[in-house]
Amino acid sequence: MPILGRVGDIYRALADPTRRKILDALTERDGQTLFEICSRLAAKHQLASSRQAVSQHLDVLEAAGLVQTRREGRYKFHFIDPEPLRQIAARWIPPEEPA
Repeated sequence: MPILGRVGDIYRALADPTRRKILDALTERDGQTLFEICSRLAAKHQLASSRQAVSQHLDVLEAAGLVQTRREGRYKFHFIDPEPLRQIAARWIPPEEPA
């Protein structure tokens, strides 16, 4: 789906503070499992969300195109995808003119 069709989904995904913290965690270290993300949220942000709750947040982020996943055996790794945010910013921020 083109980015303009998902803008509302992206903003709804970013509206939740826990989801923003998940994106922060993936920015700090990309390619984490659900267990790693839960551990990081608990240690760094004192968030005691259940694995199920974090998994649901990741599903919303993935549906909005902000997170991509890759399976390797029993593990599912999560990666941030900043491209939708770049496209939204490019919509309103024109490229800088050369000096």
